[in-house]
Amino acid sequence: MRQPIFIGDVQGCADELEELVRRARAAYGQDGYELWLVGDLVNRGPASLRVLRRVRSQVEAGRARVVLGNHELGLLQMALGLREPSRLDTSAGILGLPDAAGWIDWIRRLPLVATGTLGRRPFAMVHAAVHPDWDLDELVARARACERRLGGSDLAETRRLLAARRKADPDRDALGLLTQCRGIDGRGRWSADDPARANDFWHRRWAARGHDYALVYGHWAMQGLQCTNALRGLDTGCVHHGRGGDGFLTAWLPDLDARDPFALPESGKLWQVRARRAYYLELEESTGGVDSA
Repeated sequence: MRQPIFIGDVQGCADELEELVRRARAAYGQDGYELWLVGDLVNRGPASLRVLRRVRSQVEAGRARVVLGNHELGLLQMALGLREPSRLDTSAGILGLPDAAGWIDWIRRLPLVATGTLGRRPFAMVHAAVHPDWDLDELVARARACERRLGGSDLAETRRLLAARRKADPDRDALGLLTQCRGIDGRGRWSADDPARANDFWHRRWAARGHDYALVYGHWAMQGLQCTNALRGLDTGCVHHGRGGDGFLTAWLPDLDARDPFALPESGKLWQVRARRAYYLELEESTGGVDSA
């Protein structure tokens, strides 16, 4: 079995991703590893196109798997005229490329969940969150229903899904939860906002259910690295370096000899690449917003 390397939100930080790839090649050879990326490949950082090209080449070579993040969804919404780019949307330049349509098709066909087994533990990788009520079968079923509409041959259906209101369309609600959720209250209602109460952190409510599968996710940079039993949260804010602390691109390498690599104490390895610059702060100070890949 090739060594899986789970990587947090890249968000256009191509240099840091390249360093992780070089480290993987040095440690495991050209074909001895597989990257698993939690989504948000693009936006806010300086080189979204370089990241997309690197990840797509790895996927097509059979050395990577990736799920869709909220920033990829934002790019799709811009492409479909559902929102205007803001000053902080550094990936918007992709839409002006000669092959923009090809990139949009590739992005909208990315899965919302990727699954596997490590040791004896089944797991799923999503971008943001999973509802506490969902077992693994329901998680996959809900994700696949969204994927059929998002990545099917009818681009108008993709637009209808992304334009729908959550309360009116169960697939749109599930899509939002999987890519944007941070909090879930006691009545099962989710929110993209940081919850005021720790008990409403989505992963605390999920963990309290005692599911038999584990989760790898990203999305919540301000919360930082989360390594708890059955959960690995890997967004350590590489693109947010300097906003109250150092930012890193983090990779988790599970111990393949462990009966349950998700159990604590941690038996795997963490690789972290410190952000080269304060990308987000530089962006806020500029008048740019053009992808410089």
